[in-house]
Amino acid sequence: MFKKVVLSTVLSSVFMGAAYAAAHELTVAQRQDPGSWDPIDTFLVAWSSAGNSLYDALVLRDEQLKLQPGLAEKWEELDGGLRLRFYLRKGVNFHNGEPFNAEAVKYTIERLLGEEGKKGPQRSNYTAIEEVKIIDEHTVDFVLNKPDPVLLTKLAGYGAMIVPPKYIAEKGDAFFNENPVGTGPFKFVSYKQGDRLVLEPNNEYWGGKPKLQKLTYRFIKEDATSLAELQAGRIDVWHDVAISAVPIIEKSKDNKVVAETGPTIMSLQFNLENGITKDVRVRKALNMAVDKKMLIDAFLAGYAEPIATLQSKLSFGYDENLKDYPFDPEQAKKLLAEAGVKPGTKMTIDYRASQSTFGEVAQALTAFFGNVGLDVSVKPIEDAVFLNENVPQGKTNEAFQFGWGGWTFDFDNTAYLVYHSGQKWNPYLKSEKMDTLLEKQRVAINKEDRLKQLQEVARLAQEEAYHLPLYNTKTLYGVSNKVKNFLPAPDFRVRYFQTDVE
Repeated sequence: MFKKVVLSTVLSSVFMGAAYAAAHELTVAQRQDPGSWDPIDTFLVAWSSAGNSLYDALVLRDEQLKLQPGLAEKWEELDGGLRLRFYLRKGVNFHNGEPFNAEAVKYTIERLLGEEGKKGPQRSNYTAIEEVKIIDEHTVDFVLNKPDPVLLTKLAGYGAMIVPPKYIAEKGDAFFNENPVGTGPFKFVSYKQGDRLVLEPNNEYWGGKPKLQKLTYRFIKEDATSLAELQAGRIDVWHDVAISAVPIIEKSKDNKVVAETGPTIMSLQFNLENGITKDVRVRKALNMAVDKKMLIDAFLAGYAEPIATLQSKLSFGYDENLKDYPFDPEQAKKLLAEAGVKPGTKMTIDYRASQSTFGEVAQALTAFFGNVGLDVSVKPIEDAVFLNENVPQGKTNEAFQFGWGGWTFDFDNTAYLVYHSGQKWNPYLKSEKMDTLLEKQRVAINKEDRLKQLQEVARLAQEEAYHLPLYNTKTLYGVSNKVKNFLPAPDFRVRYFQTDVE
């Protein structure tokens, strides 16, 4: 009997110890491991969702998308918007003890715009910066070669995260990729590629001490595994919940689905040079052939909204008065007949093979298009081929998948890259009128003027039916009920600064 009591006590202590260890420790699951933690190496949301905890930028964008002081306490525009002066925080150190100062800012931007930055995808976002001038140890000027109305937002993320000059000089870029050092609320502990990134609180953080004692990001490709780990309590938050898992989580007593309107849109982009989609009447007919609400209910569990343009309502440039094409199969048939498209005409939709949900949507689109007389097939294409050859080199069929996150929440970030001639994601469109509109809004100083110009871009794109905008997806999290003070971000850039776990 005595042995049983002792054994029971020991086991109870072990379990209590395990429960205590789990308290104040948060584990996040996301599908993708960015593979490098250098801010200039990637544009992946998977980087930013974790990198946002490691690094700070001069400007901070909070979970409500408001720009706040970051490593710069304040800033001002000079010389008609061609100079930005930043007044830096004093007494801030990088995680390795290296001081943050004007030299670190200058080094970060020059590295981003220099040879190292050329190797990554971030450099082009910041080319309006001509020079960084140090005024004193805690004041810097960004001298611009042209106005950039989105620059402050860009400075709040990705490539503009401030990095430590001495650390990188001593350790090298390759080491820095896997052993990051920033000034953020959490600091690096360990990284195992393809498995996890482990962080601990930066108790000297300028914004205060985080509540968590440990923050772990696990990289789990399989949605079924993430669901099982959430149900078992081995992860606390799941970023970008699979639609198939939503009903299961919604029925759970221990977890919940948290949904936010996000920036991500999904559409079909049309081949404007070859096939039946050269004709604007055909493109309009395809827009009228689809019941978007039915797609959302059937394949997205209702967690999306129909869209008339390639942006969400959170985007600067959104026009609430822009009316979508009606769901009108009979009118679609008439337009196809006017364009000389005979019943049974073949058409193909290309899509990314890794995106199973859109694969199901694409199959449903073949039925909608079949209902107006077309014979449509789908073609799954491996991601690397789709992103590096199929679209940029103009090798698509008549219609192809286009999804976009719009991380700046500004329509320029989507529209310029998709509608301006010569851009990577615009293999077919060449419109002098569109190019002029896009270039004009980029140098507009007055915010209201620029809003109107972006809305005109959206109207022109809709009139010409360059796309078939489908839906704006919700940003979905699976969250354990043990998690407290969880602040969902529309773009998965959750900082977990105020978050805690019971």
